[in-house]
Amino acid sequence: VQLQASGGGFVQAGGSLRLSCAASGPIISYNYMGWYRQAPGNQRELVAHMFNVRNTNAADTKYADSVKGRFTISRDGAKNTVYLQMNSLKPEDTAVYYCNANFQTSRGPGNYWGQGTLVTVSS
Repeated sequence: VQLQASGGGFVQAGGSLRLSCAASGPIISYNYMGWYRQAPGNQRELVAHMFNVRNTNAADTKYADSVKGRFTISRDGAKNTVYLQMNSLKPEDTAVYYCNANFQTSRGPGNYWGQGTLVTVSS
């Protein structure tokens, strides 16, 4: 399984970006998909994630306090793609953003990371 992240870029404070992370490979279902970020000199931190609620079409989503009300995580199951809509961006949102996913695959369960996409927010 491979995760390909895209959508990062340079934006002024108050602007918006949408990140995408497309998964490919022998995926049967997802258990978890999420976005993390790492700013220079800082540890990687969770931004938003979603858990598959078994036997339903629902997902349990959670956000870091710092992004609540500004960021939205969503998923397109048909495309095995997770998105992060980021609005009202702040300079402190500047970081490399990574997608992470746990899938049930034809080879069993596995945890995967994307390559990261840089988001830079100017003041």
